[in-house]
Amino acid sequence: MDDRHAPPGHLTAAQTRQALSITAGALRNLVYRGQLTRSGGTERHPTYAVRDVAAIAAKRAERASA
Repeated sequence: MDDRHAPPGHLTAAQTRQALSITAGALRNLVYRGQLTRSGGTERHPTYAVRDVAAIAAKRAERASA
């Protein structure tokens, strides 16, 4: 799978990092802690569900506004 393309409803790792404004290490930590699960792709080029990424973004926005 090409790293620049993900199936509909999914984001590549790069797109996920950009959406959450985080580094590659921070993305790995989210996955390691179980806060974000891979929804497809390969081990080297994972994809993540848009709804899961949006939920994390919403949670971060809620915390920032509190």
